[in-house]
Amino acid sequence: MTTAKRRVRMGMIGGGEGAFIGRVHRLAAALDGELELVCASFSRDPGNNARTGEACGLSAQRLYPDWQSLIDGERRLPDDQRMDLLVVVTPNHLHVPISQAALEAGFHVFCEKPAATTLADARRLAATLEACQGLYGLAHTYLGYPMVWQARRLVSDGELGTLRKIHVEYPQGWLGTNLEGTGNKQAGWRTDPAIAGASGCMADIGTHAFGLAEFISGHHVTELCAALGIHGEQRRLDDDGDALFRTAEGASGTLMASQVCTGEENALKIRLYGDRGALEWQQMEPNTLIHRRLDEPMRVLRAGIDQPGLAPEALQRLRLPGGHPEGYLEALANLYRDFADAVRRGERGAAAGVPGMEEGLRGMAFIEALLESQAGTAKWTSLADISQRHDAEATT
Repeated sequence: MTTAKRRVRMGMIGGGEGAFIGRVHRLAAALDGELELVCASFSRDPGNNARTGEACGLSAQRLYPDWQSLIDGERRLPDDQRMDLLVVVTPNHLHVPISQAALEAGFHVFCEKPAATTLADARRLAATLEACQGLYGLAHTYLGYPMVWQARRLVSDGELGTLRKIHVEYPQGWLGTNLEGTGNKQAGWRTDPAIAGASGCMADIGTHAFGLAEFISGHHVTELCAALGIHGEQRRLDDDGDALFRTAEGASGTLMASQVCTGEENALKIRLYGDRGALEWQQMEPNTLIHRRLDEPMRVLRAGIDQPGLAPEALQRLRLPGGHPEGYLEALANLYRDFADAVRRGERGAAAGVPGMEEGLRGMAFIEALLESQAGTAKWTSLADISQRHDAEATT
């Protein structure tokens, strides 16, 4: 007789009524029945907090007025009742203080990206994680898609030969007008340096493009040349940007991220070119992966548990036969499922298959390299130089 896996107990900070991403996280976490929401502080507004808690079926005793009260209250509960992990779906400026406090209190953390608003803060959080030996996951949702894993496998198996060129883009159009001036909360905090950090568009979606490029290719970006722009009236943070980059493994690439591309939705797309083949994947058509081979007809790989030729790591992230679309919620659910398994196994640091602190640090180094490149006159800006500078500052 087998023993049923216990559901991992989850708390949430942020994600109250009117916040898109909080509901997405709750739906994704519930999809496979392996996690349960047991406590939350959804909003600093008492009415919003109460309404969201009622909608989620939480008892008043496990609904807290702020994140400090939640961490303290849950820490005092017996081990078999308190939450196992805390999900952080707040604006950027709260990611580090909440994550750090939760790790120090003995809880695992699954956080929205970016990991921090500065590389220095991300490095301090990494030190906390190492000292506390909890688990830390980062919601790079697109890395949960099965065909992204299929693409990664084809590259690592040498199907593309020597990788020469990487092109990744993420155009959106939702900030094409002065939406923050209308009272839109999502636009408001994303364009406020005090809340979002020193970058707008690149921190919000450019990090997704960067992470996807490094994940599929297995390459590490070493230097870049960037041009960031601000098109919104009286906007203080970048809403558009382009970068050339080079990798340690010898490829060159381009990255574009923009939130002022009229008519675009969430058109994340990546193309990789080697001397023997090429790959193309689009987030808005996630079940399709195009594989171009040298001197052979193009082939189209399709997602589905019954599709031949898919790698095991792609198949284990699929739930349905071919022709039944699996999308954004399922991709995030894959990260939650892998994270829950890691919690039950007692893993520490990083959960297998889930982006974590390493990706968080890489993302922040990428953002700071972009900003330095934009502000300076050097042709190329090195990510390693930025990290080494932080090392030197930390020892002085």
